[in-house]
Amino acid sequence: MINKLAGIAFGLVLVGSSVSAQSLADAKKAIDAEQYQKAKSMLKNLTVTQADKDENYFYLGWVYLKQDYPDSAKTLFNKGLAVNSRSAMNFAGLGAVAHMEKDNAGAASNFNQAIALAGKNSKPYVYTGLSYLLPISGSNNGPNGSRIAPADADAAIAVLNKGKAVSPRDVELLIALGDAYRSQLKSNDAYSNYSSALAIDPKSTAAIVATGVLWRYADNYEDSEKQFQAAIAIDPNYGPAYREWAETDIRWAPNDPKIYDNKVKEAVDHYKKYISLTDYSVETQMRYADFLIRAKDYIALQKVASDLTSSAKSNLRVYRYLGYAAYENKDYPAAATAMSRWVNEAGPKRVIPNDYLYMGRIELAQKHDSLGVRDLRKALELDTSQVDIYGEIAKSMYASGKYIEAAEAYRKYGEKSRLATLQDHFKEGFSYYQAYSDQLTRAEKNKSVKPDSTLLIKADSAYSYVERKATKPNSQVALFHAYVKDYEDNDRNNIKGLAKPYYEQFIQLTLAKGAPDDKTKSSLANAYVYLGTYAENKEHDQAKALDYYTKAKEMDPTNPQVVYYFAKRAQGKSK
Repeated sequence: MINKLAGIAFGLVLVGSSVSAQSLADAKKAIDAEQYQKAKSMLKNLTVTQADKDENYFYLGWVYLKQDYPDSAKTLFNKGLAVNSRSAMNFAGLGAVAHMEKDNAGAASNFNQAIALAGKNSKPYVYTGLSYLLPISGSNNGPNGSRIAPADADAAIAVLNKGKAVSPRDVELLIALGDAYRSQLKSNDAYSNYSSALAIDPKSTAAIVATGVLWRYADNYEDSEKQFQAAIAIDPNYGPAYREWAETDIRWAPNDPKIYDNKVKEAVDHYKKYISLTDYSVETQMRYADFLIRAKDYIALQKVASDLTSSAKSNLRVYRYLGYAAYENKDYPAAATAMSRWVNEAGPKRVIPNDYLYMGRIELAQKHDSLGVRDLRKALELDTSQVDIYGEIAKSMYASGKYIEAAEAYRKYGEKSRLATLQDHFKEGFSYYQAYSDQLTRAEKNKSVKPDSTLLIKADSAYSYVERKATKPNSQVALFHAYVKDYEDNDRNNIKGLAKPYYEQFIQLTLAKGAPDDKTKSSLANAYVYLGTYAENKEHDQAKALDYYTKAKEMDPTNPQVVYYFAKRAQGKSK
């Protein structure tokens, strides 16, 4: 797709690489601009030159959290508390680490301590709130539009509103509160807080960019773009504006084929600009890899990830990117090797549901069906919202002939996913039908096997759904619905005609298409046999029965029931 992205040179000049300013304010400005390497250099220096200031340790720890190094962050927060045992900010930092690691009790204890010590300082409220919006290890939650659990968003909103009462003019707090509301698609509340921030500081590039992201959520791409342009007009070196503009272009492009190529190219250019304005550290390259995943440019992703594996030994996450890319590029052995290393070495706290999803897909692609389905189910256990996975499980079970499992997966897929098609519902019905048929076959050889008639009820329901939703009748649906009803109507001496309307419809739809092929002739013979049996045993109309059996014989003279009928008839005549 956008393989030009792979050509971004590794030798880009780092903006602000020489750290001239040494104040905490300058370090915080660098953090806001996502110049994390620059911020770390400043803050490391400050922890030496101003070793008695606990805030320096907090902000350095916060940068490590943003870069996915929670252990390093925790060490720094504890150093901050060693300097000042009543440091509200560093208690908030420890709470953030605990929250990311799913230690709810530890998070609550540290957050409560941070707020208790905050006094009139609104910043502990800000960073406690932002901590709830950080990605949780082992989940798909994250910034920039990723899902945030409603409970976490509610907790963030609650603490940020308390902070707002303490300091209603804290622009950083208002933006954080807007982000929390935005994560739950509460657009009016988000906009209100962003607007309040801009009323206090009209040149807040962070608030302007956040408003642009809000418009993107509403698919209002033109106004979103205007916000990023406005932020850049204020500060041409504000990298996040270019990053969010690139993200907007990627979301915008598929909506209009006429602008697709231009928007994709624009996204490339904006992301290049973002990188040039921040740094080209390992962490920034990995964020770039995240962008490539959203852009679905897996060729570029595989190249970038392959390059990173030789230089990013301190962060195993590059193997996730390599695994995803290799799978999408159908390089399954490389994908399996990369994902196995990531999952086995990263530890359960860092593995997200999407990792198990890709592991499952890779295993299925290599014909390791049981392992593949196991990992797909693991992905579902960790994130029940990924309902489309049911479709992948169903497809695998169906292909391997495990029809009960396939049927149940298709049923859940049909109930939960908007992507389920009528073909999927048809396969649900067929799977239930085939599962019953298999049980019936086994029961003929083993009397202890009891066919489960509820499978026929479920098959009937699936086919009825397809018939209701289809724009026109379908001969195959009619045929297999007839087969289901035929099984229900198995007492030929007391036949009820449950399958009769479906076989009649199948015959009508099939003959309307012209001369049938050999496979269809066999199905037509079965339909005529059933109708002949109904005429003979229920209607007691021997002439009609003969007519149906004659038509069945024309379609398939070897049909066992046809052969039996005419043999019986001949025997009767001879007597």
